[in-house]
Amino acid sequence: MSATSFDLADIKRRMQGAIQAFRHDLGSLRTGRASASVLDPIMVDAYGSMMPLNQVATVNVPEPRMITVQVWDRGMVSAVEKAIRESDLGFNPSTEGQMMRIRIPELNEQRRKEMVKVAHKYAEEARVAVRHVRRDGLDLLKKLEKDGHVSRDDFERQSEQVQKATDQSVAEIDQSLAAKEKEIMQV
Repeated sequence: MSATSFDLADIKRRMQGAIQAFRHDLGSLRTGRASASVLDPIMVDAYGSMMPLNQVATVNVPEPRMITVQVWDRGMVSAVEKAIRESDLGFNPSTEGQMMRIRIPELNEQRRKEMVKVAHKYAEEARVAVRHVRRDGLDLLKKLEKDGHVSRDDFERQSEQVQKATDQSVAEIDQSLAAKEKEIMQV
């Protein structure tokens, strides 16, 4: 966005970025069912550097309550197992050769409610990010109007478009949150 023009597409793109980050955060929340994305934050000490787990192994979900990790290099098995054990996810993999099986324990009611609170926190952070993008867009519009680059009618019309994009983004966030909450609370 330059100082002399307003780009609604850029505003919408930045709002979508906030929504995508929110969905990524939701994907990392552990529910009662197994999900390969739960292991995404795990970093493995491989070949002298820290690498994401999915760059040294294949992660699959063969059953609703189990994750399998197939390590590609036999020498990396112990490093991957150590990384999974030391993560704050509370998993204890059982190793059979280059294959690890991770049982997903049942979540109790209190833990489910804690997960829902975390999901709500992520949603609020995403809403705030969307509102910051809205504020940036409206500030630019006000500056353009003040400098005479945009008429009052164009300012009003584009402000409405920014607000409409904001409302759509917040509705998308709320919809994703409701779906995740339902998934977490499902026994």
